[in-house]
Amino acid sequence: MTTVHIAGDSTASRKRAADAPETGWGMALPLFLHRDLAVANHAVNSRSSRSFIAEGRLAAILGAAAPGDVLLVQFGHNDQKTEDPSRCTEPWTTYQSFLRRYVAEARAHGLRPVLLTPVERRGFDPGGRAVDTHGEYPAAMRALAEEQAVPLLDIHALTLALWEKLGAEETKRYFHWTETERDDTHFNPPGAIAVARLVATELLAKGVLSPREVRCLDAEIPGSRITWPEA
Repeated sequence: MTTVHIAGDSTASRKRAADAPETGWGMALPLFLHRDLAVANHAVNSRSSRSFIAEGRLAAILGAAAPGDVLLVQFGHNDQKTEDPSRCTEPWTTYQSFLRRYVAEARAHGLRPVLLTPVERRGFDPGGRAVDTHGEYPAAMRALAEEQAVPLLDIHALTLALWEKLGAEETKRYFHWTETERDDTHFNPPGAIAVARLVATELLAKGVLSPREVRCLDAEIPGSRITWPEA
């Protein structure tokens, strides 16, 4: 069985029951993949391309993965944390250097690396246009993907366009907005499902997965399909 491994941050990670309804897009990805594909969600809150490697998390994936597996790599949110040297990277130097390591080590172990630009946050200017909050990081990843001939899923551009299409009010239904939370970074079930749909669609479009390996790309998926583990 082929496994799709996810290396990423809190926007993708598995949430626990105490965090509900906050939902990482990685929790919704299995809804769009054939049951013969497994999803191993290694994404962890607050990690960057630097800290994920420093904590041995890439090494753990490589130790568990099998040749032919897919490695999805999406970082950027916490690479921007300039106040934290254990996480921050610079787009055109250290960020690209760490991404090269993911690509090189995945290939050395027979995995198929795929780079995903970071999902965009919910933000709008006074004119109602969706705002780009990731600066040079998406462009740096696009350039690195071309340099390394790695499949690129431009989730940054796709989510930015989706949020603009939906508008400032409608997008609140996709993010972790509750009576006590006003979170414009993390998703609720509809948002996670929307992003996972984009990921699966792009995996098919870029030839990473075949038509028989994806499903329900145009289907209505209720948020009730998302579950949160107790621990």
